[in-house]
Amino acid sequence: MLQSIREGIRDAVYITSWISQYDRSALYRDAVAGCTVGVMLIPQAMAYAVIAGMPPVYGLYASLVPLVVYPFFGSSKQLAIGPVAIDMVIVSAGVGALATPGTDRYVTLAIVLTGLLGVVQIAMGAARLGFMANLLSRPVITGLTSAAALIIGFSQLGNLMGVDLGSSQSVHWILWEAAHRAGDAHLLSVLVGASGIALLVGLPKVAPRLPEPLVVVVLSILAVVGLDLHEQGVAVIGDIPQGLPAPTTPDVGFQDVRSLLPAAFTLALVQFMKDVSLGRIFAKRNDYEISPNRELVGVGAGNLVGSFFSAIPSSGSFSRSAVNDQTGARTALSNWFAAAIIALTILFLTPLFYYLPIPVLASIIMVSGFGLIDVGEIRELFQARRRDGALALLTAGAVLGIGIQEGILLGIGASLLLVMHRMSRPNVAELAHVPGTRLFRDRQRFDPTYRIDDILVLRVDAAFSFANARYFRNFILDKSTGRDVRVVVVDGTSINDLDTTAIEALTTMIAALDDEGVELHFTGLIGPVREIIRRSPVHDQLGENYFHMEPHDAIVRILKEWDQADGGNRLDRYFARTAPERQRATPAAS
Repeated sequence: MLQSIREGIRDAVYITSWISQYDRSALYRDAVAGCTVGVMLIPQAMAYAVIAGMPPVYGLYASLVPLVVYPFFGSSKQLAIGPVAIDMVIVSAGVGALATPGTDRYVTLAIVLTGLLGVVQIAMGAARLGFMANLLSRPVITGLTSAAALIIGFSQLGNLMGVDLGSSQSVHWILWEAAHRAGDAHLLSVLVGASGIALLVGLPKVAPRLPEPLVVVVLSILAVVGLDLHEQGVAVIGDIPQGLPAPTTPDVGFQDVRSLLPAAFTLALVQFMKDVSLGRIFAKRNDYEISPNRELVGVGAGNLVGSFFSAIPSSGSFSRSAVNDQTGARTALSNWFAAAIIALTILFLTPLFYYLPIPVLASIIMVSGFGLIDVGEIRELFQARRRDGALALLTAGAVLGIGIQEGILLGIGASLLLVMHRMSRPNVAELAHVPGTRLFRDRQRFDPTYRIDDILVLRVDAAFSFANARYFRNFILDKSTGRDVRVVVVDGTSINDLDTTAIEALTTMIAALDDEGVELHFTGLIGPVREIIRRSPVHDQLGENYFHMEPHDAIVRILKEWDQADGGNRLDRYFARTAPERQRATPAAS
């Protein structure tokens, strides 16, 4: 009993499975990596909180408890947890529909959303629903990321210009307002923000090892203090609460929770897809495996516990995880050292950020946001499959035009419709004999091939189900009836499933073919499909002699029967073309 309890704890709390092997070398590497990421996280956390419509200090709060909790449950060794720009856009959209940014109610709802997100993620992980991340296909993620990048970047135009443009997720509205308010722009603020952008873009080229956001923050604070820029109209952050967040329980009603659920599920899917993708990249690079369901529980537990300490949603960051890996992180405990840097900052250093100019914070957000746009990824989607590129653009357009959650749902719906369309119209290849072999291959892709007179050989490249049963039946009937076809041979090696709708379609098709004097044979059916056929009316309609191991066997049997009936020599001619001295056909360029 005690042993089973220990095993249960070891399975639930992942850290117990490896902490006993933790050594001094790993501690040193995690400390170096974690402190490096922590320094990088300070300005990013504050900037990303602004994207979410929250005071900057809440970004620091989100970089404490979630980072401490994740290593207990998460399976990735290099994933760096904390606020992420794209998550903050979803927070802003979900909470902004219920409250005005900057108000106490808005802050409360954002923290409640964090806890609700954690509950959803833990429930998904416990139920082993990691497969749900597949709903967000690569084109949908690409479209969402590109659209979110534009929203993130252009949302800071007002702060960069030193004017109030209001709050909106609509890029065209922001650009329209910015154009109309261009005359009101505070030129010194624009200069400060533009200088921040120039440094953020230029520093990585001349000094790639420097944490450019922190350098820009320090230089801008010195500039404000030394040149009294805040007295000349440049807005600064001002007072940041000092001290660690105290545990609290938000006071909200059931209706608020219900209204936040769509945003929570959207965040859960987006975070999970991103975190698992990142986790797999670094796991492959460092030769280990991650568990998608553990990632759900790890990030979810961090969000749930963090919500009681005023945290906004946290998840894995690509840029910080890359730095974490490059600086030698050995385990997820590197997050603890990053959290320690944030804790020291909140306890002792927040007064130093009083003079941090808002335009510089906007520049950090804009550079980070626009950096998410990957034109090469979109181009690759179009080159690989035009419909995937179109789906990415559709998702991006929907996110920009009608909203983030609605755009994601539209993208998911469109991708599912494309999948259903492909399932409903599967590839059915006409096969022909490859001279010199016993093989049958696609006539359009192999040359030379030889079609046997009066026999149509087909291969269905999909599961045979309700989605495509009518299409498959009509395809065979169209190809075989009214033509010089006496036998249809279906190569079923690619049919991995068969449902009752497909069985019904087969029975009607067999009857229709029989009325036309056409026989139907099956070859290469896998075991489970063969068992379904045997228990169905199809087997009784055809009989055991109409099922074969491969197309060659079916052709031999059919030609032999025809030769016996009319004294022909079709089988001999067929065997002559299978002679081994014949050269094998080579695939034609497709």
